Amino acid sequence: MCGLCKDSSRLPAMLRWTIHGAVSLACLYGTAAAQQGSVSEPPLVTQVEILRTEYGVPHITAENVAALGFGLAYCQLEDYGERVVMGLVRSRGEMALHFGADSIDSDFPARLIRRRALETYHLLSQDARDLYEGFAAGVNWYVRLHPDEFPGWLAPTFTGHDVHGRFILAPRQSAVQRFLERLETERSVGVGRPSEDGSNAWAFAPSRTTSGKAILLRNPHLSWNAGYYEAHLMVPGDVNFYGDVRIGYPLFYIGGFNEHLGWATTNNGPDLDDIIALDVDPDRPDHFLFDGGGVPLQREQITVEFKNGEGLGRETREFWHTSLGPVVHRGGGKIYVLRSAVDGEYRMVDQYLRMMRASNLEEWKDAMRMRAHPSSNFTYADRDGNIFYLWNARLPARGYVPGGDTLAVPAHRTSDIWTQLVAFDSLPQLLNPKGGYLHNENDPFYYTNLDQPFDTAAYSGNFPRPALGLRSQLALELVHRTPSRLSLEEVVALKHTTRMLLADRVKADLVAAVRSTEPNGDVLSAIELVDAWDNTTSPSSRGAVLFETWFRRYLVGEDTLDAVAFRARWDSAFTVPWTSAEPTTTPRGLRDPARAAAAFAWAVDATRDQFGHWDVSWGEVHRVRRGEVDVPVGGCPGWLGCFRTLSFGDGEDGKRVVNRGDAWILAVEFGDTPRAFSVLGYGQSGREDSPHYSDQAELFAANRLKPVAFTDSDIEARLIRRYRPGRETTAGR
Repeated sequence: MCGLCKDSSRLPAMLRWTIHGAVSLACLYGTAAAQQGSVSEPPLVTQVEILRTEYGVPHITAENVAALGFGLAYCQLEDYGERVVMGLVRSRGEMALHFGADSIDSDFPARLIRRRALETYHLLSQDARDLYEGFAAGVNWYVRLHPDEFPGWLAPTFTGHDVHGRFILAPRQSAVQRFLERLETERSVGVGRPSEDGSNAWAFAPSRTTSGKAILLRNPHLSWNAGYYEAHLMVPGDVNFYGDVRIGYPLFYIGGFNEHLGWATTNNGPDLDDIIALDVDPDRPDHFLFDGGGVPLQREQITVEFKNGEGLGRETREFWHTSLGPVVHRGGGKIYVLRSAVDGEYRMVDQYLRMMRASNLEEWKDAMRMRAHPSSNFTYADRDGNIFYLWNARLPARGYVPGGDTLAVPAHRTSDIWTQLVAFDSLPQLLNPKGGYLHNENDPFYYTNLDQPFDTAAYSGNFPRPALGLRSQLALELVHRTPSRLSLEEVVALKHTTRMLLADRVKADLVAAVRSTEPNGDVLSAIELVDAWDNTTSPSSRGAVLFETWFRRYLVGEDTLDAVAFRARWDSAFTVPWTSAEPTTTPRGLRDPARAAAAFAWAVDATRDQFGHWDVSWGEVHRVRRGEVDVPVGGCPGWLGCFRTLSFGDGEDGKRVVNRGDAWILAVEFGDTPRAFSVLGYGQSGREDSPHYSDQAELFAANRLKPVAFTDSDIEARLIRRYRPGRETTAGR
């Protein structure tokens, strides 16, 4: 440690750690460089080496955690440049300072979060602080070396506090928005239609694999600009982790594996937030009545500067807080407070470091008991042959059922609100079940394994009720009703099925309904095509485009539906809606054959008008486009029953271009040395001039994965570049 860092122990904590962040930056860069502003090489450069293998995947070997953060930041900036930096500017609450008043709304909550970051920084482990400070130093180093890539106003002065600010959890604004909408309209507001994206996760026990080793599949689905970043992070003797991080972060909502174990996540959407209604103290409007007395509200003013022409403007806003949570509305004698189980949580990176270092299931579960990751289903497998499922959540231990028609929970005393979380060991979990498999595709946990379903009666209204979408049902057909042993390659092939389960459930009724109208011409030919269709969305499949166009018309018609109406329309579309009595065979059948037949005749004309002919193949219409790559792809939205989940936007030529869903796939087998395959559909780089912008797109569209280089020998065999940050040439970036 340099002399500037030595003795600040007598300063107040907040000041001490604010100084520590700034001083550590000087130490990371070298004191002379910090004082003189020169581009002197930081000591961390010599403590990290980056090896890029095929497709640009970085394997980062560092002497310590700070150097690991330094190398990861540098790699991300090589591949994504300004995107990484802007996340840190946003974390500071300084977007409006550079982009004007239009950005001011994001700066106010960012300032509140930054305050929490400053307050909690000293509570982090030394490793987490080192990682943050190394990451900030890596960003600064890259910006100093490549100033022409960034706006002139950008100063490379980021600190660990700026990185930490990106990891402070805050309540979902959607919860507040729904409350305010209900307050205004006095009606129930839906929380979403069946999603057109999601995530898949499978784990197979040794009893279900040809190798006798556990296998894990990680397959998250988000927007194609969500920022998954494939990387191999190594500190010899400490960390050896291969998987995904998020662009702009050192570790955030990650998944992957080390030499002992791995995990995959899928969103589970637990209810972590409540709106609490408190009574205003009639004698003091800035107090509320609670536990028999008046409690003062806490008032805070925040001023944000914004770019205003050649000068600066300022806006000040007032925020009110209570010990129960922030105030979101006041009126009608009530003070409404958002009480959230995640508000202010700051230890996610500490938890992830422990998970990455775990060597067995118990160590991994001990890391999970930190509860710093707020939600997600976790599907786990390891070298010992264990497979494990956890419905994870920082779930409030409520004495009431949340939601329903209640606008807000009335609270007069402490006993009216939750004060604890549901215990970790009381969360739904399943270890090494019968049948040797686990699966999750975002639905509630009850049918994670059909041989050992969870008991509905064991879980209160605080937990989600049973549901099983078509995508999950197809997964169960693939893994439960296929009892044979699978190789890693067969798991990958099974994952890429292009079957659309909805067609299995309703196509026969559609064909019968249309034929009952005694059609002729194109309608007759079109229904014969659909009848002969193989019920897949493989690129060469003819009938799938017409079927999807028909079903959307049958389901929605010409209406624009909100979430509640869409859900009702979905349930009323089928002869037998989904029921827990038949969880894997419902919904099925068409309730309104006449409407189905009319919608089909409409779909024939609409498909021909849009694409030139009604018998167009799926791949003619649905494309992966990235750089110069323009290729057909199979897959469809998950709510239509596709496991190969893809969503599409409209291209300029009327074709549909992948923009959400399947993109990052990782499959690993846990032998003495892990064996794995992966693909990242949108490539390792966001720079259009990079060879790694589009070099995985065609691979992805063809349902192929690349071998993962995990061992030293594999990395050397696939090596394309070796360098230390700042010492590389720009060629081949």
